[in-house]
Amino acid sequence: MNILVIGGGGREHTIAWKLLQSPKVKKVYCAPGNGGIAGLAQNVPIGVNDFAALAQFAKDEGIDLTVVGPEDPLLGGIVDFFEERNLPIYGPNGKAALIEGSKSFAKSLMKRYNIPTSEYESFLDYESAIAYVREKGAPIVVKADGLAAGKGVVVAETLQEAEEALRQIMQDHVFGEAGARVVIEECMRGEELSLLAFVDGETVKPMITSQDHKRIFNDDLGPNTGGMGTYAPVPHMSDVLVDEVVETIVKPMAKGMASDGIPFKGILYTGLMITEQGPKVVEFNARFGDPETQVILPLLETDLVDIFVATIKGELDAVDVTWKKGSAVCVVMAAPGYPGEYPKGQVIQGLNKVRDQVTVFHAGTKETDEGIVTSGGRVLGVVGTGENLEKAREAAYAAVAEISFEGAQYRTDIAAKAMKHQK
Repeated sequence: MNILVIGGGGREHTIAWKLLQSPKVKKVYCAPGNGGIAGLAQNVPIGVNDFAALAQFAKDEGIDLTVVGPEDPLLGGIVDFFEERNLPIYGPNGKAALIEGSKSFAKSLMKRYNIPTSEYESFLDYESAIAYVREKGAPIVVKADGLAAGKGVVVAETLQEAEEALRQIMQDHVFGEAGARVVIEECMRGEELSLLAFVDGETVKPMITSQDHKRIFNDDLGPNTGGMGTYAPVPHMSDVLVDEVVETIVKPMAKGMASDGIPFKGILYTGLMITEQGPKVVEFNARFGDPETQVILPLLETDLVDIFVATIKGELDAVDVTWKKGSAVCVVMAAPGYPGEYPKGQVIQGLNKVRDQVTVFHAGTKETDEGIVTSGGRVLGVVGTGENLEKAREAAYAAVAEISFEGAQYRTDIAAKAMKHQK
């Protein structure tokens, strides 16, 4: 098979890497790709939202399967565009992807299907939103309704922080159209976890659990980012808890969407808060998480191609999804200044020193005559695997110590809290 992966980050590098392990795969293309992907697949200089050019490429090159990584093209309707041209593609259509593209839409579905989540209201005008926040008080959560690259959520501990967030989103338009509507939620307390699932209409095949580290600094301090590291599986999320999430959250969402005529086919990402009242939904995403993908796919035993093809055919229930024993830890190396402004073009040293048990997935890199250089905020995802979290974490940080670029920043506490649960 010839496969086209759409995207150019760490998630797409991981997907391409995993697909190439399948004996069914002849060649992988990636549009637009990055400096690391170029080492194993052929990069194609087409933007993720140029549907016409992507579809023409798929037709001209005899692409047997297209896999969509990022959320933007999914929400833009790339799956609909390809399907109208009889081009096989993996991912939810535009209507189903709205579960990520509009937080108010997702909340309305959860309310209708009786899925546990936080109390909320949505607002289109600033004055009403301010009045609601003052009525409810802090702590409270303010979210831009649309896509904001993982940065449109403010957990306001004070009324002043909440009002400032509303001002920035609704009056200063820091997230553009994504902030035209805001969703204001009660602040849930507990531990955040992620459970991704392969979904084919009503068929749900859960993946192993993972936990992201969103804040830029150790001890979950500083501003939110796209994710500074993650690990899998989560030792303190029991099989009983996973079953509860699947039965009370993921399956009801899949069945509800199917009954509403918007069946979800692809990766359903459930962001969870484990509260004293049980698991509740923080958010849904319509694709693989980043950097969760970097620790989940290395532990997948089943051929990823089989899962993708079965989903498209509506035969996911016939696939036995199995997982390797062991753990994986991903440490993200980011550019100085991230998640704010950051420099580009810094040469990355030490990539050739990486040893066994470690894979480096490139996120914001570019191939140049000088070598691989930085080209994004999150630059690399350094993934260690091992028989347990301790070994995986040790491998990841040993590799991080060998890799350098000017001003590189990374957290030194990825998976640290989880270690005590495994002992």
